Parts: sequence; structure tokens; C-alpha cells
Amino acid sequence: MALSRASARDQIKQILLERILNGYYKPGERLIELHIANELQTSQAPVREAFRFLEAMRVVETETYKGTRVRAISQKELEDSSQIRAALEELAGQLAAPNLKDNVKRLEDQSRKFLKAAQEKDHTKYSQHDIEFHRIIVEESKNQLLLNIWESVVLESRFRLTLNRIGDDQLEDFAEAHLPVIDALRKGDGKGAGKLLKNLICKFHFMDK
Repeated sequence: MALSRASARDQIKQILLERILNGYYKPGERLIELHIANELQTSQAPVREAFRFLEAMRVVETETYKGTRVRAISQKELEDSSQIRAALEELAGQLAAPNLKDNVKRLEDQSRKFLKAAQEKDHTKYSQHDIEFHRIIVEESKNQLLLNIWESVVLESRFRLTLNRIGDDQLEDFAEAHLPVIDALRKGDGKGAGKLLKNLICKFHFMDK
């Protein structure tokens, strides 16, 4: 698997993140820089850089003389991030509503994609389109600070790990629960959209309402 030099670090980061999220690398498992570099036909430098990015995302942790290992993300940490996310998205829905009134085509496009992924039980594609759905709403708040904070909370790793705890039989219900959000935003109902977003996250991300 030869990687282009220009994007080697980013490609390696994505490959390792995908393996961690899919369970190929288990929590506590050591990631050996040289082995990964040899497997991916690259030097150790971009692997080391990818490790730094993953450590900043708190997906891996590095200890002196012990190397880099996959970090276990606790249930409490997932719940804490979901609690903050619920508050952020409630505000985002309120602020975005005037900008999304009669202007929800992008949200509808993403919803079709994640509904299809839910029917196919494809958690990876589902998470990609669902994250994009929520990002569109936060972007349309036109509040850059809100978007920056949201992006720091809604790391793909935390979202995917939470999503993985939802059974295949619940995935379609999770997807369909997003549709009333689109209806509220189409009408410009910010208060309603914000409440729906908050309840959606509380219900499906292991928090009490």
C-alpha cells in the first residue's frame, strides 16, 4: 500500500483511526511505529506525526519507554462530551433556523444518505453523513466560535464509539429521529429545532433527558 509523500501523514492518521474505531486495534494495544511504517511502505516520520495528531485527539497515548497505545475512552467521557454537545446543538438550532428556513436541501441530501446507510447497517457511512448533517446546522448558525467548540467536542472517534453501542436494529430509528429537525428548520422554528436536537442527542447518546 504505497502512500503519496505529500499526504502520507493524513492518510496514515485516517487509516489508524479507522482501525481503532473498527476494533482492529484494541484499547491498550501498542502501536509500533516501525511495523506500521513497513506495512504502509513509508518512513517512520509521517507515522510519528500521525501518532501526534491521534494523541491530540486523545485516541492514543504515549508514555516514555512504553511507546504509543490505543487509549480507552470511558463511558463517563462519552457522556460528558454528549452533554456538552447537546447544549451546543440546541443553541446552533436556534441560531441556524433563520438561515435554513425554506433552505434545507443540504440537510435532506445528508439525511437520505444516512437513512440508506442505516438500512444497510453500515455504521461507518452512517456516521460520516450524520456528522455532516449536524455540522451543516452548526455552520448555519454563522457563529464561528460555536463551530470551533463543537468541532472540538464532536470528534469522530467519540461519535463512532458512541454509535457503535447502538444496535443495528436501532440504527434506522436513530436516523428517522432526525427528520423532525429538518421540518422545524424548514419552518424557521429555531426553538423547536434546538429542543429536538438536544433531545435527539440525549436519547441516543446514553444520557438521561
